[in-house]
Amino acid sequence: MPAAKRTSVAASVSVRPLVEPDLDRADEIFRVAFGTFLGAPEPETFFGTADYVRTRWAADPRAAFAATVEGEVVGSNFAANWGSVGFFGPLTVRPDLWDQGIGRRLMEPVMACFDTWENRHLGLFTFSHSPKHLELYRRYGFWPRFLTAIMKKQVAVSAAVPGRVLYGELTAERPDALSLSRALTGAVYEGLSLEREIMATQAQGLGETILLEGADSDLDGLAVCHCGAGSEAGEDVCFVKFGAVRPGPEAANRFDRLLNACEQLATEKGLGQLDAGISLARQDAYRCMVDRGFRTWLQGVTMHKPNEPGYSHPDAYVIDDWR
Repeated sequence: MPAAKRTSVAASVSVRPLVEPDLDRADEIFRVAFGTFLGAPEPETFFGTADYVRTRWAADPRAAFAATVEGEVVGSNFAANWGSVGFFGPLTVRPDLWDQGIGRRLMEPVMACFDTWENRHLGLFTFSHSPKHLELYRRYGFWPRFLTAIMKKQVAVSAAVPGRVLYGELTAERPDALSLSRALTGAVYEGLSLEREIMATQAQGLGETILLEGADSDLDGLAVCHCGAGSEAGEDVCFVKFGAVRPGPEAANRFDRLLNACEQLATEKGLGQLDAGISLARQDAYRCMVDRGFRTWLQGVTMHKPNEPGYSHPDAYVIDDWR
């Protein structure tokens, strides 16, 4: 594209909140952008029946943003608030408008969200083999630290897990369950809270949140799972969007029990595949997943601001991927 045309496009870009009538177009751009970058033969069908755009917009419309040129949506970005932790994505731009500063414009409102939320540790997931992506996010203070593996395994029928409670089956006990979940995630990383993800998953009917009762009144573990088409999992998949167990000497055993509970949920939902992301900095948890038959199908890198590990360290038994 001629320099004059690039300048004209950059000057005409505006950023505003993403609104419901934008969702179909934003979803189309999201699929085509990822599919084009990764060389898919039919980019417009990339991600299949998984839905990232509508689910993230519904979780918090105030943290979803659209880039427009002459009134037409050409890209979008989403921010997520996990208490002391914030992350963003997917950030996507129409492929014919790549490398024209639109991605930088879409970074501005999410960084403002993080300032408002006062998150202490920020992050994102991106392509480890793309210097362009790494440099864009480095400009905003993010630093590439850890390879993150998106893993999958075929679901095996497993015995019922003792002490497993599903958030969706609770009624009056839900506030107490959320409080216990905050205590658990706070033990993993101070201020980390999955309350918004738990409630969004329930409100949108995307799946279930597994709670593992401990020997005392605390939780041993939790997992926020998306199930099937229309969620971030896609058809025939149970996707563990976040999972964690209480730290301590028995964390490995608790983690194994949590993975069993996730497979049990997948079996109950009639889903054949279990997906979960894991930072390779969490080496013991990664080894545990490999030993159970998980294999990597997509690998990227997480970038962190500040350049600190957060909760990605060898003793952390945590599942997530910040996609």
